[in-house]
Amino acid sequence: MFGIDITILAIVGLVALATAGLAYGILFARIETEKKAESRVRKVKSAETDRVKMKQSRDRLNEMSKRRKSVQDSLKDLEKKQQEKTARKTPAMKVRLVQAGLSMSVSQFYMISFVLGFFIAFLVFIGTANPLIAVGLLIVVTAGLPRWLISFLVKRRCKKFLEEFPNALDVMVRSIKSGLPLNDAIRLIANDGQEPVKSEFKRVIEAQQLGLNIPEACARMINVVPLPEVNFFAIVIAIQAQAGGNLSEAIGNLSKVLRERRKMKSKVQALSMEAKASACIIGALPFIVAFLVYITSPEYMMILFTDPRGHLIMAASGVWMSIGIWVMRNMINFDI
Repeated sequence: MFGIDITILAIVGLVALATAGLAYGILFARIETEKKAESRVRKVKSAETDRVKMKQSRDRLNEMSKRRKSVQDSLKDLEKKQQEKTARKTPAMKVRLVQAGLSMSVSQFYMISFVLGFFIAFLVFIGTANPLIAVGLLIVVTAGLPRWLISFLVKRRCKKFLEEFPNALDVMVRSIKSGLPLNDAIRLIANDGQEPVKSEFKRVIEAQQLGLNIPEACARMINVVPLPEVNFFAIVIAIQAQAGGNLSEAIGNLSKVLRERRKMKSKVQALSMEAKASACIIGALPFIVAFLVYITSPEYMMILFTDPRGHLIMAASGVWMSIGIWVMRNMINFDI
């Protein structure tokens, strides 16, 4: 009985195995066909996906190339305009007075210059009784001293502008991120900013009221504040107006660049202070020695003032000292 059961079980197992093999043999071709079909479908889908991705990538590249070309064209136009401005002659005295932050007219400036020169020449004439020296001082003081003073005021005002300009740009960035348009951000600086940035942004608002758009009004700012940083700001506004983009990010990056430039200028100035001190000592040494010799031996120095050959020696020495001072000045001054 036990043997019969084993035989039956073996027969049943063999029949099941044969049936499974027969079923696998019949269905194998169909299973392989379905697998191949699924593989082809996956390949087609991946190809379509890759095609879509490639098309999107090409579209992005085309858009980036168009935008890059637009930015390059804008930069070329702005650079050409800037070169045309720099190729012009020195700004007129009216513009220089505005750059210095003075409210006087050109006629008032020339009148004050002449009065100052005449007063100094009159005092020198009373003291020396030499009309040639008085006339020379009249010309020098009238034509040179007031213009030097204007240049000094312009540089001082530009320095104050650079100190406050990055802070104004940070305020503009926060205003734009909070949802204010560029007009309102500029108006905020014009109302609550610090001088002289406040006055320049007021001029931008006034130019807008006269019909100019924001890029044109910002581009005119460099006429009053002759700084490359102002030109950078005008370029950023012009590019954003023509090509679009994230204005707050662009102005924020500009603010960081201006702060880094200021740090670099301070570092260069600190490193060049030793050379500047040496130049000052070398430039002042001949005058100090001449004064000490005059105190100890006046008759030894007076020959230079009484003898014509002494006049010639002093003139030649003055020329050579001027050349030396000019060379040292160019060696220790760096433009960043």
